[in-house]
Amino acid sequence: MLNLSSFLEDSARRHPAKDAFIFQDTHLSYAQVNGAANQIANGLIANGIEPGDKIALSCLNVPYFPMVYFGILKAGGIVVPLSVLLKQDEVAYHLQDSDAKAYFCFLGAPGLPMLEEGHAGFVATDSCKDLYVITAKPTDPSPIPDLKTLGMLMNGQSPVAETVATSAEDTAVIIYTSGTTGQPKGAELTHSNLALNAIVSADLFKPTSEDTLLIVLPLFHIFAMTVMMNAGVYRATTNVLLPRFDAEVVLELMEKHKVTFFAGVPTMYWGLLNYQGDKVDIGGISDTLKMCLSGGASLPVKVLEDFEARFNVEILEGYGMSEGSPVVTFNQIESGRKPGSIGKPVWGVEVKIVDEDGKEVPNGEKGEIIYRGHNVTKGYYNKPEANVKTIRNGWLHSGDVGTKDEEGFFYVVDRTKDMIIRGGLNVYPREVEDVMMKHEAVSMVAVIGIPDDQYGEEVKACVVLKPGQEVSSEALREWTKERIAAYKYPRVVEFLTELPQSATGKILKKELRKM
Repeated sequence: MLNLSSFLEDSARRHPAKDAFIFQDTHLSYAQVNGAANQIANGLIANGIEPGDKIALSCLNVPYFPMVYFGILKAGGIVVPLSVLLKQDEVAYHLQDSDAKAYFCFLGAPGLPMLEEGHAGFVATDSCKDLYVITAKPTDPSPIPDLKTLGMLMNGQSPVAETVATSAEDTAVIIYTSGTTGQPKGAELTHSNLALNAIVSADLFKPTSEDTLLIVLPLFHIFAMTVMMNAGVYRATTNVLLPRFDAEVVLELMEKHKVTFFAGVPTMYWGLLNYQGDKVDIGGISDTLKMCLSGGASLPVKVLEDFEARFNVEILEGYGMSEGSPVVTFNQIESGRKPGSIGKPVWGVEVKIVDEDGKEVPNGEKGEIIYRGHNVTKGYYNKPEANVKTIRNGWLHSGDVGTKDEEGFFYVVDRTKDMIIRGGLNVYPREVEDVMMKHEAVSMVAVIGIPDDQYGEEVKACVVLKPGQEVSSEALREWTKERIAAYKYPRVVEFLTELPQSATGKILKKELRKM
C-alpha cells in the first residue's frame, strides 16, 4: 500500500502542534490540518465516494486546498486540480473529460468569480453529481442557494479516519496540461510518481522541520504541489500561503515569517528584482533566505545573476513537466550548478537528447529532450492516441529542444511549438531573448514568430523597458543584429508596458501572437 496522504499523517504524528500552514493571521497545526482532512474523507465516503472516483478542486492558495487535497486522497479518490482562471465552458470540459463525480470550488476573489464560473460549468456537466462550495468560514452559507458547502460536508464527521488502502501505481492526481496542440489532456500521476518526486525534491534543497517555505506559486500547478506543498509536508516545514503574487507582499511575508525557502517562476524573480519600495529590509531577508528554486520556464541568466547579487542567495534552476510529476532535472548542491543550465537528471531519472529518429545526438547538438524513470505519468486519461505519440518504449518525449554539455549539464533551447521557422531556418526564441536581455535598457522580452509572405515566419520581439530607460526600436534591432546571426535578429520590435502572464506566471506567447 502507498497513499500520498501518509506524508501528512506522518508529520502530524511527529509534529502535531507545529504550524503546518499560515494564511494571513490564521495558523493551522499539522494535527489540525490532518484532522480536517480526515473529516473531509469521512464526509466524502458517507456521500458515496468510492476508491478511484475523480474529484475536481478549484481553490486559491488558502489552507482549504491542502485539507481537501489530502482528504480526497485519504478517501481513496483521485484529485483533479483545476486552474482558478477557468471559465465555465472550460470547467465543464475538465469535469466531463475527467469523469469527475464531485467538485470543490472556492468562492473566488475580487475580479475572480470562481464560484460563478465553476457553478455554471458544473450545471452543464451531467456526470458530476455534487458541488461543494468552499466558503471563507466553514459556518458561512453558500452564496448560491441550495448548494452544499465544505463546512456542511465536514459537519459531524470524525477527525479520525482510516485511510483507504491504495497501491503505488493507483492514480492519485490527474493534472491537466495543454501540451502542444488541441484540448488540454489529463496526465495521470500515481501515488508513487508524486511521493518519489516530492522526496527527490526535498533532497534537492534539504528543508527540515525548522524551515519555513513561502508558497505563492498556485497549488493547482504541479510545481507548487510537488516541490513545495508535498515536499514541505513530507519534511514537516511551516508553509506560508499567498494566493496572488505581489512583489511587496512576498517580501513583507519573507521578512515577517523569516522565510528560508522560496520557489518561483522567472516572472516572479523579475518582479522581486525590480521592486523599488522601501517597506522591507532586503538585508534582513537575505540573512534568513537559504535558497531559491526556479522552474516553469527558462530563467534569463541576467535576471538570475542580478537577483543573486541583490539578495545574496543562490537560485537553483530545474526543468520539469506535468507529465514528469514534475521534476526531471535540477541544478544540485552536490553536483554543482551552471547558470543558464537546467542541471542534471535527478535521482532515478534518465535523460537523453535525441534526433527525429530517436537516436542520441552528440554533446552540444540540439535535439528533443526525452526521459524515463519513476516520475513518468502512466498516461493521459482516456487518450490512447496521445499516449502512443508521447510515451515510446518507456521514454516520454517532451517536445522541448535541448542540448547537453561535456559535463552532463542539460540546457533547454526552446519549446518545439515556440520555434520560429524563418525562410527554412530554425530560430529558437530563447536564444534571441537571452541576447536582448543583455541590453541595458531591456527589462523583459518575449520573442515570437509572426506570419510573413516572403519568409513564412518573421521574428518579432515584444519588449518591456526598465523604468526611466529609453531606446528606439531601430536602435535595439541594430544592437541585436550585431550580436546574433543575420537570420535570427528581430525585424519587428514592439514596446509594451507588461507581458501577458498565465495564473502560474508564464508569459503567454499565444496572447502576444494575437496582438
